[in-house]
Amino acid sequence: MLNYFENIPTEYFIYFLYGSAFLFLSFAIFVKDMKGSDLKLADSLWLLGMFGLTHGLHELLAMYPLIEGSHLSMQELFNAKLLSLVVLVLSFLFLLQFGLVLTLSIRNKRPLWSFAISAVLVLAWLAFIAARDSAMTMRFLSQAEQSARLIFCLTGALLTAYGLMAYSHEIKVLSRSVSRHLWYAGVSFIFYGVFAGVFVTRFSIIALPFPIELLRGGAAIVITYFIVKALNIFNIEMRKRIEQQTRHLVQTEKLTSLGQLAAGIAHEINNPLTNASLGIQTLKLKFPASTDASEIFEKLDAVERNIDKASAIARELLQFSRQRETEFSPVNMNSIARSAMTLLQYKLKNILVKQDLADVPDVLGDAGKLEQVIINVLSNAVEAMPQGGTISIATSRSKAGVQVRIEDTGSGIPEGDLTRVFDPFFTTKEPGAGTGLGLSICYGIIKDHHGTIEVSSMNGKGTKVAITIPERK
Repeated sequence: MLNYFENIPTEYFIYFLYGSAFLFLSFAIFVKDMKGSDLKLADSLWLLGMFGLTHGLHELLAMYPLIEGSHLSMQELFNAKLLSLVVLVLSFLFLLQFGLVLTLSIRNKRPLWSFAISAVLVLAWLAFIAARDSAMTMRFLSQAEQSARLIFCLTGALLTAYGLMAYSHEIKVLSRSVSRHLWYAGVSFIFYGVFAGVFVTRFSIIALPFPIELLRGGAAIVITYFIVKALNIFNIEMRKRIEQQTRHLVQTEKLTSLGQLAAGIAHEINNPLTNASLGIQTLKLKFPASTDASEIFEKLDAVERNIDKASAIARELLQFSRQRETEFSPVNMNSIARSAMTLLQYKLKNILVKQDLADVPDVLGDAGKLEQVIINVLSNAVEAMPQGGTISIATSRSKAGVQVRIEDTGSGIPEGDLTRVFDPFFTTKEPGAGTGLGLSICYGIIKDHHGTIEVSSMNGKGTKVAITIPERK
């Protein structure tokens, strides 16, 4: 057995390590539980796994003619090289598709475009090799491999690098560690694209005493290391989802109890407030409209304003506690968003509004209530930017349903207050400027729609609200 390997050059063992690294990458991806994940990476990661599997197999296949050597006939050698080329091109196509799908998903574009782009590149490759040499010879296979590396490998690696580096910024809020690992993986793919896509096999770089396969293998190991480390993002996502569900459960129980209490309080408050308001009106009519009575009228107006404010709070309490059944019908969240912005146009005079409304399916919901939620969130955003700023509103489609994202550049919410934003009567506004019931009401409405509402913020850097409603079945 030892004699069998004695005639194999040491450099060819690099193929084994090179292929094993990518096979390990594919194994790590395929055993990772990504079921139910909302991360954009989850939709395209299987393509990277297929790249690792097929490219790892290619490297092991490439060892076969090197090991067998003189034992193979020319026809057997040609067949082995042809099979190796087919697997190589297939692996690069998987890498290209991964880079395209990830990049398009980050830009919220349809991933179907990726197939069209790949098809165009395949046709370009076939036309290129057909023009160079039409005879099926070893030279033909060599030209086909070199052009495939340039067209598919280099393009796919650079697209993958861009996609991973761009996506690393998106998930920085979720995990800075994973964000760094994805960024490093993207950088590693740039080197891999150069080593595997530009230089031909068994190419020796001037002034370096080792072949290009060693650099490719090194890049493969580094890529595998950082991708495997980055896969921890799915564990982090699951943990945060469980924490969020626990908070929502506690929030629901709290709102149910407070709703029953609020209903009784609101009814009890409304009656004396109504009587007090009628009493003020009666007193105003009995006082003569004279200069001497002006001070009295000012006092009565102040009392009346405070009664009106107390009445408004009572009305919000009633709305918070009201349990009327939601009237569901097909509605489009883009229409809801446009209607809410139209109604709030008078508040947006010094606000720049950016819209990115994608083509999303209808959801089943109460148009009036959903519009109330969007209006409330937009109003909060405007009030957080008294000197002006930017509001971005976007819609998109995810596994969980249709999502509306509203982001502002306002004052933000302190980290310690984020867990309390849905609590009744909690507000970050100045005393007397708000009741603290708005987001609690929004939470109840979205819960009735079997959806989710999430708030993320950085103090001094703005707030982002993500509302997700399940699609219409």
